[in-house]
Amino acid sequence: MIERDKIVVVATHKEYRMPSDGMYLPVFVGSAAHGDRVTDGTGDNISAKNYCYCELTALYWAWKNTKSEVLGLVHYRRHFAGGGKGDKFDRILTADRLDGYLRECEVLLPKKRHYFIESNESQYLHAHHEEGLRAAESVIREYYPDHAAAWTAVMKKRSGHRFNMFIMTRRYADAYCEWLFDVLAKTEEKLDIGGWQPSEQRVFGYLGERLLDVWLVANDIRYKDIPYMFMEKQHWPTKIKNFLKRKFAGKDGGK
Repeated sequence: MIERDKIVVVATHKEYRMPSDGMYLPVFVGSAAHGDRVTDGTGDNISAKNYCYCELTALYWAWKNTKSEVLGLVHYRRHFAGGGKGDKFDRILTADRLDGYLRECEVLLPKKRHYFIESNESQYLHAHHEEGLRAAESVIREYYPDHAAAWTAVMKKRSGHRFNMFIMTRRYADAYCEWLFDVLAKTEEKLDIGGWQPSEQRVFGYLGERLLDVWLVANDIRYKDIPYMFMEKQHWPTKIKNFLKRKFAGKDGGK
């Protein structure tokens, strides 16, 4: 059991430069074979599901195998911003800056992504298999009917929190993880993804991004959006082109 005051997990599948601040804990996902590195394959874990749960296997591991007053999840290529001056790694959120944020709010999230010409539901359906979204919706309506109105509201919105990134005080993180992994496990029982392409088998990671906002709305959670940054160059013209292809020609771009 790893115990720290603050733990912000950095999910990674490879060696990569990591933040120097001591609150960050790199966790290798999908395997226990990384020498003396911390992995998501020890203790109570779902490491074998990394191919379909993505970085959420690192979150599950941290939820079950760490103790901290604050728990968060970021990605080796995506971090919250809020450090000092210098290169990108010097500008990653520091523990001191985090303390200031936490005095304002106990739930910190990346600034929302806005779609403008899409709702959250239509964006998902243009990008991914419909079966995953419908299975998650059926789980919400069957097992969490008090969250059904929140699901409908979130699906109609044209913006949402993405990337499975957050930092929360432990009471909120534990409550969120308890709910999230129960919903995903029940959704998994309804789906057969064996014949799906590898990119689409990542369905539970995709759903996790949408479920966060459902949980926030259903429980009237107060949160604060803070800046985030990518550690590598983003090819926005290509991303926008592919987005429009999915919307107007189907998720395969019309091929």
